[in-house]
Amino acid sequence: MSTDGFLLRAENLTKKVSSPEGELTILDSVTIGVPRGHTAAIVGPSGAGKSTLLALLAGLDEPTSGKVWLNGAELTALDEDGRAGVRNREVGFVFQSFHLLPSLTAIENVLLPLELAATPNASARARQALVDVGLEQRLRHYPKQLSGGEKQRVAIARAFVTGPSLLFADEPTGNLDNKTGAKILDLLFDLNTAAGTTLVLVTHDLEAAARCRHVIELAGGKVVKGG
Repeated sequence: MSTDGFLLRAENLTKKVSSPEGELTILDSVTIGVPRGHTAAIVGPSGAGKSTLLALLAGLDEPTSGKVWLNGAELTALDEDGRAGVRNREVGFVFQSFHLLPSLTAIENVLLPLELAATPNASARARQALVDVGLEQRLRHYPKQLSGGEKQRVAIARAFVTGPSLLFADEPTGNLDNKTGAKILDLLFDLNTAAGTTLVLVTHDLEAAARCRHVIELAGGKVVKGG
């Protein structure tokens, strides 16, 4: 299928790994497409292959076979440095465990990807990103001084500050209570709409998935619905 109109496209993705019991197939001929500016949820039971699929779509891992395109670049034709370059330009990440650096303040955590990319006006952009997530009073706080919800807000600010075309959110409310998680999801979807970003949400929360325009369901390493 053509990649026209799809910001993210995967074709016949298969991932096999060796184990003491022999070769295991984690993903089996997965073909999906996410149109530019749309939201998509990847759902399925534990062990369905959700995290493996995200890693392949983001170019963090290589498939046994199959192809991935991200904004016109064929990730599966690039080496590790080439994939990293596309990720740095195109992708933001929000993880369940926040992945903040404990030795850096909130604003320093958000500044990091801007400084790595030598982005002009980095300090002003980082400050505004934290204002956008409601943390203007927490700029100089370290992660240990922040609540779980505040840590995830910092992570969301860091993900959006580079202006990515694609945002991966991997169980972004998994470490949060229901009330805080609902607020974080509202923030994530609101910022995504405002920025016109393409969002891929990996979640076991079917209510969160229902907020997405597309729902892709995996079971046993295969797409059983959507795609």
